Amino acid sequence: MAGVTFEDVSKIYPDGTRAVNDIDLEIRDGEFMVLVGPSGCGKTTALRMVAGLEEISEGVLRIGDRVVNHVPPRDRDIAMVFQSYALYPHLSVYDNIAFGLKLAKVPKDEIDKRVQQAAKVLGLEGFLKRKPRALSGGQRQRVAMGRAIVRQPQAFLMDEPLSNLDAKLRVQMRAEIARLQDDLGVTTIYVTHDQVEAMTMGDRVAVMRKGELQQVASPQELYDRPRNLFVGGFIGSPAMNLVDARLERTNGALTAVAGSQRIALGDETLSARPALTSYEGRNVILGIRPEDLDDAALAHGDEGRCLTGTVVLREALGSEIMVHFTTDARTAETDETRELAKDAGTEGIGGDGDGGTGATLVGRFGARSRVRDGETIQISVDTRALHFFDPETGLGIYDGDDTTKGASG
Repeated sequence: MAGVTFEDVSKIYPDGTRAVNDIDLEIRDGEFMVLVGPSGCGKTTALRMVAGLEEISEGVLRIGDRVVNHVPPRDRDIAMVFQSYALYPHLSVYDNIAFGLKLAKVPKDEIDKRVQQAAKVLGLEGFLKRKPRALSGGQRQRVAMGRAIVRQPQAFLMDEPLSNLDAKLRVQMRAEIARLQDDLGVTTIYVTHDQVEAMTMGDRVAVMRKGELQQVASPQELYDRPRNLFVGGFIGSPAMNLVDARLERTNGALTAVAGSQRIALGDETLSARPALTSYEGRNVILGIRPEDLDDAALAHGDEGRCLTGTVVLREALGSEIMVHFTTDARTAETDETRELAKDAGTEGIGGDGDGGTGATLVGRFGARSRVRDGETIQISVDTRALHFFDPETGLGIYDGDDTTKGASG
């Protein structure tokens, strides 16, 4: 096993396009690192450079202590699991798993030992004689995993391996892959577009945008302290509500004003984000996660910490209700928010950005809420969990010196 280190690594195509730009990233020995971001952000290109399937234009890439910039893929001692599984349809499960070992001229007894061990770990013992066409999608994915496991590589590289599975099977398989990686302790780089996968599987998550790292941190840190507007908007499901606001002093208290909405910020908010005081009288972008909004009739929140909105849609999910409501706040419009909306396929949804019909926000209400479509309601806001971003730089507003920190945080 070995760690993987990117040192100022870039990929520049002949037309000048920088698919990956100056990545500095250290993936520790045995770590499960997830690369996540929108389509075209460079995450798969970064993975393919580790595999040796893309040439490195600039910088140094190490696997363990060895520089591998010019080492052929077959000599890098890595195993890759693809989105397509890449199984040989004419070979049995046994022979698919054993294929790489046979090419490496591993002794027959050792091949059999490794294949049987992998089959036991993956629950494939009863399927070794079958052909891939006789397997379900989840079983095929396990065969692809088995082929990687028997190689006993220094690192696993996984490129969106669950994207071809249905939703229920994806949940099951991501748990299995995380458990398997933990058991094996092999350094793993996992690429996905699905931020839920990233948050539930990774020891750390690297968020990418336009070929550059935005933040590298534990899933909880990404959620609690996104370094910038893009990370805040990308991490979380449903996505963070982002509106324009202004910080004003009202009756001695700092207040976030968005349209006619006024949210008093308590001492706990300012103690967690002391740099906010320097934004008094200035515009900010206010981020509110859906789970930090609730029906005020149930939450019994402070009147000074509520929004007023009109319900346009209720999605009852049994344990909770997703409530979409309009306000006269204004949807934040920046390059980051437009990119996030495009990636999510929600361009033009959630307000026009000019204050016309106002912003449509989403709240994750408790199941006991009785709000109805068309009703004007009060929404309680957990001000302790609010997020604030500088509209000019897009950086999160925290301690005053966070704006100078790198993506690794």
